Amino acid sequence: MKHLYFIIGLLVVTTASAQIPTGYYDSATGSGYALKTELKRIIDNVNDGLSPEYLSINLSYSALYQTYELSDVDVYFENNGTLLDIYSENPAGSDSYEYTYGSSQQDDGTMGTAEGQRFNREHIIPQAVFDSDTPMRNDAHFVVPSDKYVNAQRDNFPFGVVENATLTTSNGSKKGNNLNSGYSAGYTNTVFEPIDEFKGDIARMYFYFVTRYEDSMTSFDQYDMFDGSSDKCFDDTFLNILYTWHTNDPVSQREIDRNNNIDGIGATTRQRNRNPFIDNPNFVFDIWQNALSVEEFQTAEAFKVYPNPVNNVLHIELQYAKQTQVEIYNVLGKLVISKTINNSETIQTESLSDGMYILRLTQDNTTISKKLIKN
Repeated sequence: MKHLYFIIGLLVVTTASAQIPTGYYDSATGSGYALKTELKRIIDNVNDGLSPEYLSINLSYSALYQTYELSDVDVYFENNGTLLDIYSENPAGSDSYEYTYGSSQQDDGTMGTAEGQRFNREHIIPQAVFDSDTPMRNDAHFVVPSDKYVNAQRDNFPFGVVENATLTTSNGSKKGNNLNSGYSAGYTNTVFEPIDEFKGDIARMYFYFVTRYEDSMTSFDQYDMFDGSSDKCFDDTFLNILYTWHTNDPVSQREIDRNNNIDGIGATTRQRNRNPFIDNPNFVFDIWQNALSVEEFQTAEAFKVYPNPVNNVLHIELQYAKQTQVEIYNVLGKLVISKTINNSETIQTESLSDGMYILRLTQDNTTISKKLIKN
Protein backbone atom coordinates (compact mmCIF):
# COMPACT_ATOMS: atom_id res chain seq x y z
CA MET A 1 0.00 0.00 0.00
CA LYS A 2 1.39 3.41 -0.95
CA HIS A 3 1.05 6.30 1.47
CA LEU A 4 1.60 10.02 1.11
CA TYR A 5 3.13 11.28 4.31
CA PHE A 6 2.38 14.85 5.33
CA ILE A 7 3.73 15.15 8.84
CA ILE A 8 3.05 18.15 11.04
CA GLY A 9 4.34 17.82 14.59
CA LEU A 10 1.70 17.97 17.27
CA LEU A 11 1.62 20.94 19.55
CA VAL A 12 2.74 20.71 23.13
CA VAL A 13 0.71 22.21 25.93
CA THR A 14 2.51 24.96 27.79
CA THR A 15 1.39 25.78 31.30
CA ALA A 16 3.42 28.95 31.59
CA SER A 17 1.67 32.29 31.76
CA ALA A 18 2.80 35.66 30.51
CA GLN A 19 2.87 38.77 32.68
CA ILE A 20 0.55 40.82 30.49
CA PRO A 21 -0.22 44.31 31.82
CA THR A 22 -3.82 44.92 32.84
CA GLY A 23 -6.03 45.75 29.88
CA TYR A 24 -3.19 45.46 27.38
CA TYR A 25 -5.23 43.71 24.69
CA ASP A 26 -8.66 45.12 25.54
CA SER A 27 -8.88 47.01 22.23
CA ALA A 28 -7.97 43.95 20.12
CA THR A 29 -11.52 42.91 19.30
CA GLY A 30 -11.52 42.56 15.49
CA SER A 31 -10.54 39.82 13.11
CA GLY A 32 -8.53 39.53 9.91
CA TYR A 33 -6.26 42.39 8.97
CA ALA A 34 -8.31 44.79 11.12
CA LEU A 35 -7.10 42.85 14.15
CA LYS A 36 -3.51 43.25 13.01
CA THR A 37 -3.99 47.01 12.89
CA GLU A 38 -5.52 46.96 16.38
CA LEU A 39 -2.52 45.05 17.70
CA LYS A 40 -0.17 47.48 15.95
CA ARG A 41 -1.77 50.40 17.80
CA ILE A 42 -1.27 48.59 21.09
CA ILE A 43 2.44 47.82 20.63
CA ASP A 44 3.63 50.93 18.77
CA ASN A 45 5.12 54.17 20.13
CA VAL A 46 2.21 56.40 19.07
CA ASN A 47 -0.55 57.72 21.31
CA ASP A 48 -3.51 56.16 19.51
CA GLY A 49 -6.06 57.31 22.08
CA LEU A 50 -6.44 53.85 23.57
CA SER A 51 -7.53 53.26 27.13
CA PRO A 52 -5.27 52.09 28.60
CA GLU A 53 -2.48 53.41 26.36
CA TYR A 54 0.92 51.71 26.41
CA LEU A 55 3.77 53.34 24.49
CA SER A 56 6.90 51.47 23.44
CA ILE A 57 10.33 53.03 23.91
CA ASN A 58 12.99 53.27 21.20
CA LEU A 59 16.19 52.36 23.00
CA SER A 60 19.65 52.72 21.48
CA TYR A 61 21.34 50.04 19.41
CA SER A 62 23.96 49.53 22.11
CA ALA A 63 21.19 49.03 24.69
CA LEU A 64 20.36 45.70 23.03
CA TYR A 65 23.33 44.12 24.78
CA GLN A 66 21.94 45.28 28.13
CA THR A 67 18.55 43.83 27.26
CA TYR A 68 20.12 40.51 26.27
CA GLU A 69 21.59 40.08 29.75
CA LEU A 70 17.98 39.61 30.89
CA SER A 71 16.21 38.33 27.79
CA ASP A 72 18.67 35.86 26.28
CA VAL A 73 20.31 33.93 29.09
CA ASP A 74 20.51 30.15 29.07
CA VAL A 75 18.48 28.99 32.07
CA TYR A 76 16.64 26.40 29.97
CA PHE A 77 19.18 23.98 28.41
CA GLU A 78 22.64 23.96 30.06
CA ASN A 79 21.13 26.32 32.65
CA ASN A 80 24.49 27.96 33.27
CA GLY A 81 23.74 31.64 32.60
CA THR A 82 25.61 31.85 29.31
CA LEU A 83 24.32 33.60 26.18
CA LEU A 84 21.44 31.74 24.52
CA ASP A 85 22.23 31.70 20.79
CA ILE A 86 19.67 30.03 18.51
CA TYR A 87 22.40 29.20 15.98
CA SER A 88 24.67 27.33 18.41
CA GLU A 89 22.37 26.04 21.16
CA ASN A 90 22.12 22.25 21.14
CA PRO A 91 18.95 21.31 23.05
CA ALA A 92 19.84 17.62 23.08
CA GLY A 93 23.39 17.87 24.43
CA SER A 94 26.38 20.08 25.14
CA ASP A 95 26.96 23.16 22.99
CA SER A 96 30.09 23.21 20.84
CA TYR A 97 30.95 26.61 22.30
CA GLU A 98 29.40 29.17 24.63
CA TYR A 99 29.54 32.93 25.10
CA THR A 100 29.53 34.92 28.32
CA TYR A 101 28.07 38.41 28.60
CA GLY A 102 30.44 41.18 29.62
CA SER A 103 33.46 39.36 28.25
CA SER A 104 35.88 39.96 25.39
CA GLN A 105 33.76 37.63 23.25
CA GLN A 106 31.45 40.50 22.23
CA ASP A 107 32.07 41.71 18.66
CA ASP A 108 34.88 44.28 18.60
CA GLY A 109 35.29 44.32 14.82
CA THR A 110 37.78 41.47 14.78
CA MET A 111 37.59 37.75 14.09
CA GLY A 112 34.30 36.09 13.19
CA THR A 113 35.96 33.90 10.56
CA ALA A 114 34.68 30.71 12.22
CA GLU A 115 32.12 29.72 14.83
CA GLY A 116 32.81 30.39 18.49
CA GLN A 117 35.00 33.51 18.17
CA ARG A 118 32.67 36.49 18.68
CA PHE A 119 28.96 37.18 19.17
CA ASN A 120 26.96 40.13 17.87
CA ARG A 121 23.39 41.15 17.01
CA GLU A 122 21.38 39.22 14.41
CA HIS A 123 18.46 40.96 12.70
CA ILE A 124 16.01 38.14 11.98
CA ILE A 125 14.45 40.52 9.45
CA PRO A 126 17.59 41.83 7.69
CA GLN A 127 18.56 45.49 8.18
CA ALA A 128 18.68 45.89 4.40
CA VAL A 129 14.90 45.51 4.33
CA PHE A 130 14.39 48.73 6.30
CA ASP A 131 17.67 50.51 5.43
CA SER A 132 18.92 50.12 9.02
CA ASP A 133 16.40 52.72 10.21
CA THR A 134 15.20 53.01 13.79
CA PRO A 135 13.28 51.90 15.75
CA MET A 136 13.45 48.70 13.67
CA ARG A 137 17.22 48.41 14.00
CA ASN A 138 17.01 48.50 17.80
CA ASP A 139 13.93 46.30 18.30
CA ALA A 140 14.86 43.43 20.62
CA HIS A 141 11.74 41.46 19.69
CA PHE A 142 13.40 40.41 16.43
CA VAL A 143 17.08 41.34 16.99
CA VAL A 144 18.79 38.53 18.88
CA PRO A 145 22.33 37.73 20.04
CA SER A 146 24.10 35.27 17.76
CA ASP A 147 27.44 33.93 16.69
CA LYS A 148 29.13 36.50 14.42
CA TYR A 149 30.23 33.98 11.81
CA VAL A 150 26.82 32.30 11.47
CA ASN A 151 25.14 35.70 11.39
CA ALA A 152 27.31 36.61 8.40
CA GLN A 153 26.60 33.28 6.70
CA ARG A 154 22.88 33.71 7.11
CA ASP A 155 23.34 37.16 5.52
CA ASN A 156 20.04 38.49 4.10
CA PHE A 157 18.68 35.14 2.99
CA PRO A 158 15.04 34.30 3.76
CA PHE A 159 14.13 31.56 6.18
CA GLY A 160 12.87 28.33 4.65
CA VAL A 161 13.28 24.56 4.39
CA VAL A 162 16.71 23.53 3.09
CA GLU A 163 16.79 20.72 0.55
CA ASN A 164 20.56 20.48 -0.09
CA ALA A 165 22.72 22.14 2.56
CA THR A 166 25.80 24.12 1.54
CA LEU A 167 26.43 25.06 5.19
CA THR A 168 25.51 23.29 8.44
CA THR A 169 26.30 24.96 11.75
CA SER A 170 27.44 23.23 14.91
CA ASN A 171 23.85 22.89 16.17
CA GLY A 172 22.36 21.78 12.83
CA SER A 173 21.10 25.08 11.39
CA LYS A 174 21.46 24.98 7.60
CA LYS A 175 21.82 27.11 4.49
CA GLY A 176 20.96 25.88 1.00
CA ASN A 177 18.29 25.86 -1.68
CA ASN A 178 14.66 25.84 -0.53
CA LEU A 179 12.72 22.58 -0.80
CA ASN A 180 10.14 23.24 -3.52
CA SER A 181 7.51 20.80 -2.25
CA GLY A 182 5.17 20.24 0.68
CA TYR A 183 4.48 23.26 2.85
CA SER A 184 7.56 25.07 1.47
CA ALA A 185 6.59 24.74 -2.21
CA GLY A 186 6.90 27.80 -4.43
CA TYR A 187 10.49 28.96 -3.88
CA THR A 188 13.82 27.47 -5.01
CA ASN A 189 16.48 30.06 -4.11
CA THR A 190 18.83 30.01 -1.11
CA VAL A 191 17.28 30.01 2.35
CA PHE A 192 18.43 29.57 5.95
CA GLU A 193 16.78 26.98 8.20
CA PRO A 194 17.11 27.02 12.02
CA ILE A 195 16.75 23.87 14.09
CA ASP A 196 13.22 22.79 15.06
CA GLU A 197 13.61 24.12 18.62
CA PHE A 198 13.60 27.72 17.38
CA LYS A 199 11.46 27.67 14.24
CA GLY A 200 8.34 28.85 16.04
CA ASP A 201 10.34 31.58 17.79
CA ILE A 202 11.46 32.95 14.43
CA ALA A 203 7.98 32.71 12.93
CA ARG A 204 6.51 34.75 15.78
CA MET A 205 9.26 37.35 15.34
CA TYR A 206 8.12 37.77 11.73
CA PHE A 207 4.47 38.03 12.70
CA TYR A 208 5.45 40.66 15.25
CA PHE A 209 7.51 42.65 12.73
CA VAL A 210 4.81 42.95 10.07
CA THR A 211 2.32 43.97 12.77
CA ARG A 212 4.48 46.47 14.67
CA TYR A 213 5.66 48.13 11.43
CA GLU A 214 2.47 47.68 9.40
CA ASP A 215 2.40 51.34 8.34
CA SER A 216 5.87 51.06 6.78
CA MET A 217 5.62 47.69 5.05
CA THR A 218 4.92 49.14 1.58
CA SER A 219 7.98 51.40 1.79
CA PHE A 220 10.48 48.71 2.81
CA ASP A 221 12.88 47.42 0.17
CA GLN A 222 11.85 44.33 -1.74
CA TYR A 223 12.35 41.14 0.25
CA ASP A 224 11.35 37.70 -1.00
CA MET A 225 9.44 36.81 2.17
CA PHE A 226 7.17 39.87 1.87
CA ASP A 227 4.55 40.62 -0.80
CA GLY A 228 4.77 44.44 -0.68
CA SER A 229 1.40 44.93 1.01
CA SER A 230 0.60 46.33 4.45
CA ASP A 231 -2.19 43.85 5.22
CA LYS A 232 -1.24 40.29 4.27
CA CYS A 233 2.46 41.27 4.13
CA PHE A 234 3.79 37.77 3.35
CA ASP A 235 4.41 35.95 0.10
CA ASP A 236 2.25 32.78 0.01
CA THR A 237 5.20 30.37 0.26
CA PHE A 238 6.67 32.08 3.30
CA LEU A 239 3.32 32.56 5.03
CA ASN A 240 2.82 28.79 4.82
CA ILE A 241 6.35 28.15 6.09
CA LEU A 242 6.03 30.52 9.02
CA TYR A 243 2.54 29.36 9.93
CA THR A 244 3.65 25.72 9.89
CA TRP A 245 6.62 26.56 12.12
CA HIS A 246 4.31 28.52 14.42
CA THR A 247 1.99 25.55 14.87
CA ASN A 248 4.68 22.85 15.01
CA ASP A 249 6.82 24.67 17.58
CA PRO A 250 4.48 26.22 20.19
CA VAL A 251 5.38 29.07 22.52
CA SER A 252 8.01 28.01 25.04
CA GLN A 253 8.82 29.24 28.53
CA ARG A 254 11.96 30.79 27.07
CA GLU A 255 9.86 32.93 24.68
CA ILE A 256 7.48 33.97 27.44
CA ASP A 257 10.35 35.04 29.67
CA ARG A 258 12.02 36.88 26.78
CA ASN A 259 8.77 38.71 26.00
CA ASN A 260 8.42 39.78 29.63
CA ASN A 261 12.04 40.93 29.89
CA ILE A 262 11.90 42.99 26.69
CA ASP A 263 8.67 44.62 27.80
CA GLY A 264 10.18 45.29 31.21
CA ILE A 265 6.80 45.39 32.97
CA GLY A 266 7.23 49.01 34.08
CA ALA A 267 11.01 49.40 33.76
CA THR A 268 12.01 52.61 31.93
CA THR A 269 15.20 50.98 30.68
CA ARG A 270 13.35 48.32 28.70
CA GLN A 271 11.46 48.48 25.41
CA ARG A 272 7.99 48.48 27.01
CA ASN A 273 6.03 46.59 24.37
CA ARG A 274 5.16 42.96 23.76
CA ASN A 275 4.97 40.35 21.03
CA PRO A 276 1.21 39.61 20.83
CA PHE A 277 1.77 36.29 19.09
CA ILE A 278 3.60 34.95 22.12
CA ASP A 279 0.89 36.18 24.48
CA ASN A 280 -1.88 34.76 22.28
CA PRO A 281 -0.80 32.32 19.53
CA ASN A 282 -4.35 32.29 18.15
CA PHE A 283 -3.89 35.85 16.87
CA VAL A 284 -1.94 34.41 13.93
CA PHE A 285 -4.87 32.38 12.69
CA ASP A 286 -7.36 35.13 13.48
CA ILE A 287 -5.44 37.53 11.21
CA TRP A 288 -4.26 35.35 8.30
CA GLN A 289 -6.93 32.62 8.20
CA ASN A 290 -8.23 33.65 4.77
CA ALA A 291 -4.73 33.66 3.24
CA LEU A 292 -3.57 30.28 4.55
CA SER A 293 -3.42 27.27 2.25
CA VAL A 294 -5.77 24.54 3.47
CA GLU A 295 -7.38 21.84 1.42
CA GLU A 296 -9.11 18.53 1.48
CA PHE A 297 -6.48 15.84 1.60
CA GLN A 298 -6.14 12.29 0.46
CA THR A 299 -3.49 9.60 0.82
CA ALA A 300 -3.44 7.18 -2.05
CA GLU A 301 -5.38 4.00 -1.17
CA ALA A 302 -5.61 5.03 2.48
CA PHE A 303 -7.61 8.07 3.69
CA LYS A 304 -9.75 10.81 2.24
CA VAL A 305 -10.84 13.66 4.50
CA TYR A 306 -13.23 16.47 3.55
CA PRO A 307 -14.29 19.24 3.68
CA ASN A 308 -11.46 21.48 4.84
CA PRO A 309 -12.38 24.04 6.12
CA VAL A 310 -15.07 22.12 7.99
CA ASN A 311 -18.28 23.43 9.50
CA ASN A 312 -20.21 20.83 11.50
CA VAL A 313 -19.42 17.46 9.91
CA LEU A 314 -16.06 16.02 8.87
CA HIS A 315 -16.12 13.06 6.48
CA ILE A 316 -13.40 10.43 6.75
CA GLU A 317 -13.36 7.77 4.05
CA LEU A 318 -11.21 4.65 4.47
CA GLN A 319 -10.13 2.81 1.35
CA TYR A 320 -9.98 -0.39 3.40
CA ALA A 321 -11.96 -1.32 6.51
CA LYS A 322 -9.34 -1.15 9.21
CA GLN A 323 -9.18 0.20 12.75
CA THR A 324 -8.18 3.87 12.58
CA GLN A 325 -7.61 6.29 15.45
CA VAL A 326 -8.92 9.81 14.77
CA GLU A 327 -7.61 12.64 16.96
CA ILE A 328 -8.12 16.39 16.73
CA TYR A 329 -5.89 18.76 18.73
CA ASN A 330 -6.38 22.49 19.29
CA VAL A 331 -3.68 25.13 18.87
CA LEU A 332 -2.40 24.58 22.42
CA GLY A 333 -1.96 20.85 21.86
CA LYS A 334 -5.05 19.80 23.84
CA LEU A 335 -6.86 16.72 22.53
CA VAL A 336 -10.44 17.86 21.84
CA ILE A 337 -11.83 14.93 19.80
CA SER A 338 -10.76 11.29 19.88
CA LYS A 339 -12.56 8.44 18.17
CA THR A 340 -11.73 4.98 16.87
CA ILE A 341 -13.37 4.02 13.57
CA ASN A 342 -13.29 0.84 11.51
CA ASN A 343 -15.02 2.05 8.34
CA SER A 344 -15.77 5.35 6.64
CA GLU A 345 -17.50 7.63 9.12
CA THR A 346 -18.43 11.21 9.91
CA ILE A 347 -17.07 13.18 12.86
CA GLN A 348 -19.25 15.82 14.45
CA THR A 349 -17.32 19.08 14.82
CA GLU A 350 -20.06 21.58 15.67
CA SER A 351 -18.79 21.80 19.27
CA LEU A 352 -15.40 23.12 18.15
CA SER A 353 -14.72 26.84 18.20
CA ASP A 354 -13.66 28.46 14.94
CA GLY A 355 -9.93 28.23 14.38
CA MET A 356 -7.02 26.02 13.39
CA TYR A 357 -6.65 22.42 14.59
CA ILE A 358 -4.37 19.47 13.92
CA LEU A 359 -6.06 16.32 12.64
CA ARG A 360 -4.15 13.11 13.32
CA LEU A 361 -5.05 9.75 11.76
CA THR A 362 -3.30 6.57 12.88
CA GLN A 363 -3.67 3.21 11.14
CA ASP A 364 -1.37 0.32 12.07
CA ASN A 365 2.04 2.01 12.44
CA THR A 366 1.27 4.82 10.01
CA THR A 367 0.29 8.29 11.25
CA ILE A 368 -0.48 11.39 9.23
CA SER A 369 -1.16 14.86 10.60
CA LYS A 370 -2.43 17.96 8.86
CA LYS A 371 -3.96 21.37 9.43
CA LEU A 372 -7.74 21.39 9.80
CA ILE A 373 -9.70 24.64 9.76
CA LYS A 374 -13.04 24.98 11.57
CA ASN A 375 -15.30 27.84 10.54
